[in-house]
Amino acid sequence: MSASPLASVGVGGAHRGYLVKLTIISTLGGLLFGYDTGVISGALLYMKDALQMDALQEALVVSALLFPGAAGGALIGGRLADKIGRRGTLIACAITFLVGALGCALAPTVTIMIIARIVLGLGVGAAAVTCPLYLAEMAPTHLRGRMVTINELMIVTGQLLAFAINAALDALIHDPSVWRVMLGVATIPAIALLIGMLVLPESPRFLAIKERWAQSRKILELSRSADEAEREFNEIVRSSKEAEREKGQAWRDLKNNRWMRRLLYVGCGLAIVQQATGINTVNYYAPTILESSGLGVSAALVATIGVGATSVVTTILGIWLLGFVGRKKMLIIGFSGVVGAQALLALAFTLPQSDAVSYLILACMMLFVAFVQCFIGTCVWLLLSEIFPLAIRGFAMGIAVFVLWTVNAAISFAFPIVNAALGSTGTFALFVLINIISLIFVTRAVPETKGRSLEEIENDFRTQAISTIDVQPARRR
Repeated sequence: MSASPLASVGVGGAHRGYLVKLTIISTLGGLLFGYDTGVISGALLYMKDALQMDALQEALVVSALLFPGAAGGALIGGRLADKIGRRGTLIACAITFLVGALGCALAPTVTIMIIARIVLGLGVGAAAVTCPLYLAEMAPTHLRGRMVTINELMIVTGQLLAFAINAALDALIHDPSVWRVMLGVATIPAIALLIGMLVLPESPRFLAIKERWAQSRKILELSRSADEAEREFNEIVRSSKEAEREKGQAWRDLKNNRWMRRLLYVGCGLAIVQQATGINTVNYYAPTILESSGLGVSAALVATIGVGATSVVTTILGIWLLGFVGRKKMLIIGFSGVVGAQALLALAFTLPQSDAVSYLILACMMLFVAFVQCFIGTCVWLLLSEIFPLAIRGFAMGIAVFVLWTVNAAISFAFPIVNAALGSTGTFALFVLINIISLIFVTRAVPETKGRSLEEIENDFRTQAISTIDVQPARRR
């Protein structure tokens, strides 16, 4: 799955094998991210009866993973990534995933379930910051876009696995406690991530900040030719020395440092608009939406697999397109498509209820998901891993991902309430208006970063962002 994007570009066999291994292991955090956020959609159908949950408790169980869980995990993960390293933080994430998954599977009460979901969310949030950060710093420049977005592919693959396992367990285990098995499956990739990260190296850029120059160069040589490693190492040395001068005062002086401040604003804006698409209303509530449209529980669970499969296929397409299309253009296409798909979805809910209309709604949901995952999901996480300067990279990405998860939690919590008040047509019409605003933001504020090393991007932003942060790839140094 991960090898194909790397096999299509000029990478030597030994280097390619190393990069494939590194990518697969580190993105197990993304797989867990996807599984743990997707599995609740099916487990909830059984859990709410088994634990005798009311509507408020149901909303808390869904949103606790997001806030305070993942939002807090993003802040902690960003600081940990700068303090103990990207590798060390991913090891901590694996342990947190394992403890949280076991807690959810064994929870005897709603209160324990909410606590376990918060713990699981800490792992999700920290991994959401650290996985793309680690990949961006490990990848050669010409592979960075594709390697980082493999994490997005693993996220949607995790969601697809969750939908498929939910449907399979529903068919095979005729027991109201089947939800415990659904939640417990997440322990398997958590153990794999823990074992895998113990054998992977630390990021060369983090090692450079710690002045461990020999180790930094050695790690670069594992995935690059000697000339490429030497050239990139020299760039990292210059950047890390600049970062050392800025480190410790970046947050304190952010209000006086315009180029860093504007990048932080753009990062937070990207986080907001990604969640404002409403994608997670589908990820978390697809079976509930389809059940309310007339499908039975089992049929709704099976139909949701189509949403997950669409996510995986279109994410692969998005990774391929990133080799040819700029980040900003991808986002503009994506938000334009989301506006159109959500308008069709809003209209579909006005039709008389029938099985045919239920499957029309499913088709509109799949179209919506396709635009988000192909053009937006692949780009936002990539841009967040690219745009921040080395001195505050982990910290700034933690802030942006904190904002992302906070908005995610707010939308996920509010969706059933807004849907009850406005109806499905009114709710998705509201999303159309929100995404038109997002399209305007992307067009005006988001920079282009394609085809540049992280050090080139940072240097351009430092020297040119006073007048504009929209750096074009043609303006190479």
